[in-house]
Amino acid sequence: MIGNKIGETKGKRLVRRVLSTDPPTAEVSFEDSGSMFGVSTNGMGTYTSIVRADGSIHGQGQGLIMTPDGEMVTWTGTGVGKFGAAGAVSYRGMLFFQTTSQNLGRLNNTCGAFEYDVDSAGNTISKVWEWK
Repeated sequence: MIGNKIGETKGKRLVRRVLSTDPPTAEVSFEDSGSMFGVSTNGMGTYTSIVRADGSIHGQGQGLIMTPDGEMVTWTGTGVGKFGAAGAVSYRGMLFFQTTSQNLGRLNNTCGAFEYDVDSAGNTISKVWEWK
């Protein structure tokens, strides 16, 4: 069941790199900023996406999130996606967190259900909720 909202970030896709054409596989890096449980954050991540024969996308990624106090959260995740108009992409999936942060320590026992959207200009928006 979806629980409380963990946070929301907005950012920018920085780099796209083709890793393979069979199957079509791309690596994408991004940076973003926002908040988690009300704590301001800046983050970065990289994910690899494989385009399946039916046109759907399977992605796996990892990244890190920093607070203004220098605390860090790392994450890994996986999701499924689809292409939208003019190169937009939309993913839904799960994130798994690890941290020693005092302010964000509750993330260690949380699965995060996410929505991640990238528009045709490379602008990103991510929303994450607790999965209970």
